[in-house]
Amino acid sequence: MSFSRLVRFISTDGNTYYGDAILKAGIIDARKATHAWIISGNIFGHYLVTDQQKPIKKLLAPLSWDQIHTVRFLGLNYAKHALEIKLPKPKYPILFFKPVTSIVGPTDPIPVPKFAQIDNETDYECELVIVIGKEAKNITEAEALDYVLGYAVGNDVSQRSWQIKKGGGQWSLGKMLDGWAPFGPAIVSSKIIKDPQNLQISTKINGKIVQSENTSDQIFGVAKTISFLSQGTTLLPGDLIWTGTPAGVGMGRTPQYWLKHGDIVEIELENVGTIQNEVVYEKDIKAKL
Repeated sequence: MSFSRLVRFISTDGNTYYGDAILKAGIIDARKATHAWIISGNIFGHYLVTDQQKPIKKLLAPLSWDQIHTVRFLGLNYAKHALEIKLPKPKYPILFFKPVTSIVGPTDPIPVPKFAQIDNETDYECELVIVIGKEAKNITEAEALDYVLGYAVGNDVSQRSWQIKKGGGQWSLGKMLDGWAPFGPAIVSSKIIKDPQNLQISTKINGKIVQSENTSDQIFGVAKTISFLSQGTTLLPGDLIWTGTPAGVGMGRTPQYWLKHGDIVEIELENVGTIQNEVVYEKDIKAKL
């Protein structure tokens, strides 16, 4: 039996497990699960969803750093987002990367070090996250979804002054920081989400909706993105592809809105669930990974 909603969690015995979240009827958000069926084996190969349950004490990022090879991000991939920041739609996907140390869990704090406090221009970006399930190279758009293990939701935290004004034309300095890619709360199987191009995605800051869109507004859909990125490059099991953010980012608002110490950022994706992270300035916070 394959998993429905893959979670990685610390249980009450202090150990870390992979599991399939046990949810009540009508609930889809793994953050509301109190227990999970334990998974044994390799989630990218042969594994077994056992009949053993464990209580969930804390949800972690669905994958650990050593399971992730490459973390890819698309920029300007929603039509309305390109319009709000007054840039033309890209002809080809705009690609950048973050290190695995940016990955943290669905409830971990977003640490903002002094480096990122220059100009106080830290921004939020809700994103659909693709998890690659098997090696893919030179694949067609028609077969691309067969290579997806599942989907999650994430926040591509960005510091705009380093990204745009001081990065020398590339974006990494404003996006690469530790803890700046929280995601989860689970990896929802592609058998559940069969059409990733018709999902509502949104962001709330302190309970107020600031982004709300459908993934149908993506310029390069999931299948096209996977196919394009696989041309001449092998996508590996565990690779993450973040598919861009819709309109409503702080940079594009009037007046502009930047994340502040203590802000609570909630990012939700239909049929996946919600991550909720607090913005914390000037603290060295190490998430358990």
